[in-house]
Amino acid sequence: MALPAITPYSMPRPDELPAGRVDWEVDPDRAVLLVHDLQNYFLSAFGEHTEPVTTLLHHVSLLRKEADRLEVPVIYTAQPGGQTAAERGLQQDFWGPGLPDDAHAAAIAEAVAPGPGDTVLTKWKYSAFIRTDLLERLREQGRDQLIVTGVYAHIGVMMTACDAWMRDIQTFLVADAVADFSEREHRMALEWAAGRCARVLTTDRVF
Repeated sequence: MALPAITPYSMPRPDELPAGRVDWEVDPDRAVLLVHDLQNYFLSAFGEHTEPVTTLLHHVSLLRKEADRLEVPVIYTAQPGGQTAAERGLQQDFWGPGLPDDAHAAAIAEAVAPGPGDTVLTKWKYSAFIRTDLLERLREQGRDQLIVTGVYAHIGVMMTACDAWMRDIQTFLVADAVADFSEREHRMALEWAAGRCARVLTTDRVF
């Protein structure tokens, strides 16, 4: 299955966010900013210079700058191109071969590209914790909060947020710094996470 062509839609407004169940607040001394799979391949499903990807990249860029200012570590995930069938596993059955063996397709979008002090993890499954050392990095740095941004909201973003919760990591899903196949799926992911594993908030409320 190839990626769908995504019809433009508007990011959710603050007054449209689902009701939350927790009142956690981001603490720069405890948090890590996660930029999830913002690779050219995944962003190519969106129309160029259209919503929600325009706002997505702008808000992730703002969060990166704030993270740098507050000395919050920034970790990126990026899936490798040209995976073998064995590396893909059951993802092959649902999504086909994945990223092509192409440097541009696999690269993180220039607008939010990693800086010299950032970490890039090779990601294999929906959750950023599977077959990576993300948890170990959080533990080594004494961090127990994860701010999640990126694509796609109802797949890897949501699964990573839930996986973090199961590891007792307070998770913040940034409603207007993630994007999805559709507005419906985007909002479903926010509602599911808000009710089960994360605090959902907007970019301007994070730091």
